[in-house]
Amino acid sequence: MMLLATGQAREQRVTTRTVSAAAGASENHVAKAVSRLTEIGLVHARRGRGGGLELTDAGRAVSLGWLVRKLEGDREVVDCAGQTPCPLIAACRLRRVLADAKEAFYAELDRYTITDLVRSKSLPVVLQLTTERKLG
Repeated sequence: MMLLATGQAREQRVTTRTVSAAAGASENHVAKAVSRLTEIGLVHARRGRGGGLELTDAGRAVSLGWLVRKLEGDREVVDCAGQTPCPLIAACRLRRVLADAKEAFYAELDRYTITDLVRSKSLPVVLQLTTERKLG
């Protein structure tokens, strides 16, 4: 999403291929991520000649905390009740501490949007240099 936002800010066409090259990820992996972001209304994908990817208004405005929760799920930091449940689960204090830490993490992410991060003057230059190096 950061690559989409900075590409749009520079009025560059952003494609799955350019995101893949800049992120050092396979096109297949990026296509799956784009598909998921499209499903939840954060990215608009246009196919064909002149096509590309762009953030929707929602994609620019959503909090990073909401995005991480939506993509990763809002689950416990440690799965104490997993396949082999922890024998200390009933009296565990660590579980509550980890839950509080997770909420603090999300609360901090909730303070920012993709647009907030793109406003950084150095970020587009870093992404541009990274993209040029990987594509070149």
